[in-house]
Amino acid sequence: MASSQNVALVTGASKGIGAAAASALVKAGYAVVGTSRSASKAKPIDGVTFIDLDVASESSVQNAIAHVMSVYGRIDVLVNNAGIGSSGAAEESSTEQAQQIFDINVFGVIRLTNAVLPIMRAQRSGRIVNLSSVLGIIPQPYMAVYAATKHAIEGYSESLDHELREFGVRVALVQPAYTNTAFEANSVRADQPLPVYAERRRVFEEFMADAVKQGDDPAVVAKAIVAAATDKNPKVRYAGSSRTASVSTMRRLVPVRMFDQQLRKLNKLPA
Repeated sequence: MASSQNVALVTGASKGIGAAAASALVKAGYAVVGTSRSASKAKPIDGVTFIDLDVASESSVQNAIAHVMSVYGRIDVLVNNAGIGSSGAAEESSTEQAQQIFDINVFGVIRLTNAVLPIMRAQRSGRIVNLSSVLGIIPQPYMAVYAATKHAIEGYSESLDHELREFGVRVALVQPAYTNTAFEANSVRADQPLPVYAERRRVFEEFMADAVKQGDDPAVVAKAIVAAATDKNPKVRYAGSSRTASVSTMRRLVPVRMFDQQLRKLNKLPA
């Protein structure tokens, strides 16, 4: 039996941005299903039902979607939030490690999206909100693999949105900047570190730890996610931070050479 409420499915909802988004969607009137790889260990959130889901597993995705449909009979919003960070020079990550990161950050989004699209097309309505990043629009030295996943999500999401509009389904991107979560602490370190990059990597990790500590509250990003999920005429991109809005404007208006110089200065790289 279909739920009397609209239903939102939020991946990676046990902490950080995902937890804040799940809570905010409850307040916006949704029946919210949050996912975690270990739902039994997730901290309870009022109004949120947790289920197990590993976005890197096709069978796990299919089982989770089947469960949601058996209980609620509909899925109105999918928030693809689950992801993993990574750091280190690009050369320091093996191909296998890069594939694992893409399997979560990119193919995880594709798995969930493909699983819910037949449902949303049949409903002739639905909203897919994909978590990108400010690093989906700018480069970030010593986070090349992670930035590549977010650039991929940008291209995938915008293209998909054009395909789905005729079916009443829209896709939106939310682009957080540095957010005060456990992101940096939980990021994957490069699996084949090289001495030649050691000092630059150390400087970057100090910079990133401080940036995350001073970052936005997850509630700021959650507000953008709710807007992306509920706006009658959604934008393709929502800045999940005032920093993202500023950087996006700079990327468009500042001369390439000047932007390049500022990026290197910010990252304490030689001119």
